[in-house]
Amino acid sequence: MRSKTAPWILLAPFLVVFIGTMIVPIVMAIGYSFSSVERSGLLGEGGITNSFAGFDNYVKALSNVNFVESIGRMILFGVVQVTVMIVAAVVLALLLESANAKWPGFFRATYFLPYGIPGVIATILWSFLYIPGLSPIVDVLQLVGLDVDFLGPNAVLWSIANIVTWTYTGYNMLIIVAQLKAIPGELYEAAKIDGASSFRVARSIQIPLIRPALMLTIIFSIIGTLQLFAEPRLLQTMSAGITSEYTPNMSAYAFAFQYNDIGMAAAQSVIIAVAAFLFSALALGISNWMEKRR
Repeated sequence: MRSKTAPWILLAPFLVVFIGTMIVPIVMAIGYSFSSVERSGLLGEGGITNSFAGFDNYVKALSNVNFVESIGRMILFGVVQVTVMIVAAVVLALLLESANAKWPGFFRATYFLPYGIPGVIATILWSFLYIPGLSPIVDVLQLVGLDVDFLGPNAVLWSIANIVTWTYTGYNMLIIVAQLKAIPGELYEAAKIDGASSFRVARSIQIPLIRPALMLTIIFSIIGTLQLFAEPRLLQTMSAGITSEYTPNMSAYAFAFQYNDIGMAAAQSVIIAVAAFLFSALALGISNWMEKRR
């Protein structure tokens, strides 16, 4: 094991898989984003010609109204949904880690359970609660005089947000719970001696010390928001408000497999990745700025 080659030998299986499934596809996507494919004939039977397109695909992507609107839609989705989800996760974590909590293990498992359900299955289950005639929720609302169309163009985005919140709140809660358990018990004892209330302990001790976990959950949520695909894709057949380019990922998928424009799809994928990086860096920068002001 003193040999310098031993670590590389042990890492080789992982590196081969990682490079083949992560690095190579990323490099290929970037390469495709700078190329264009020209087909001869009605169905391409005359042959296919690849040519260097420069930044044309990026210009077309950013000039595509549907793609730009999908990014704006996801920004709105993230501002509302991520905020609600993180606040709910923090509240649940604080309640479960309070001294008066009963059966915390049971409730942690219960809140985490939706994350164990595949997103496709969760969306199908929720769709039955959104469709009029099948949904008991819609029936109850109609009894009290409220006619709500959960799959209508104006409400379907928030119906998707509800599914995502239900699925990932418990997951984020466990990350925060793990950070709470790392807080030294001496701090709680000192606060108890000083007569601090549970609210004061949460505000002055717990919330400031779980900031790293909060940033982790926020960054994961930002990345997940821009990658939203499965839920709107499944609800597309049930809602006229969801188009084939409703989210950035759906737009890239449509250009790749419906419009057969690999260059445009690759350019949109690169833009999505850059946007996720920039928004994550912005969130981290704001957190660091607020930390310095304390």
